[in-house]
Amino acid sequence: MLTPSSNTVLEPMMAAMVADLDGVSVHFSRFRVTEIALSDQALGQFAPDGMVAAAELLAHAKVDVIAWNGTSAGWLGFAQDERLCAAITAATGIPAGTSVLAFREVFELTGARRIGLVTPYTADVQARIMANWAAAGFPCTAERALNLRDNFSFAEVDEATIAGLVREVVAEGCDAVAIVCTNMRGARIAADLERELGVPVYDSIAVTLWQSLRLIGADPLSLKSWGRLFHDAAAKPAEAAAAAL
Repeated sequence: MLTPSSNTVLEPMMAAMVADLDGVSVHFSRFRVTEIALSDQALGQFAPDGMVAAAELLAHAKVDVIAWNGTSAGWLGFAQDERLCAAITAATGIPAGTSVLAFREVFELTGARRIGLVTPYTADVQARIMANWAAAGFPCTAERALNLRDNFSFAEVDEATIAGLVREVVAEGCDAVAIVCTNMRGARIAADLERELGVPVYDSIAVTLWQSLRLIGADPLSLKSWGRLFHDAAAKPAEAAAAAL
């Protein structure tokens, strides 16, 4: 997992999620990310050279998949992560994925088309995510953002606050909720919220792990207690499409 340097949530969360998976371990490499904004300086944090260098360090551990466990392509565009995955695989020979590409894959597999977007980001970053997702066929029909910029501060948002935002977007109407940020505490509350609200809740950390398991041929159903993601999106595309009818 490629990890933003100021992120304190995803490493312990990932460790907890794979704790009972036989033969699966998660390893991390950090690069500098401290602020989420649309300034040149903030956007420059996601230049591919630094990310590929961090990926090359993970390759020394002979990992089976490398994932960018971050959501920058939300505002930079899906093509940004497609190029990053290609660069990582070219440099390391290892398959690669990302959080944002995982969201797209989940939406396609499950047939989700109206997305409730929950983030800690500022309004301009939120608007960029919504535009990119709408262009890809996943309009955000309800959204909430906390207007924060400091990446470290995202981890200080408690689960009750996140759950409240999820309830608000579901009340406005959506097929699925996306908690977009890998430094937010959404993974542990997703399953309970799904039972309460009747709508799938997809957390960024969870979708990254889901995609990574698929890339190495592991069964996501092993994590079904963490939410509908791990069984709804376990089907092949044709099965998922039929289930959505």
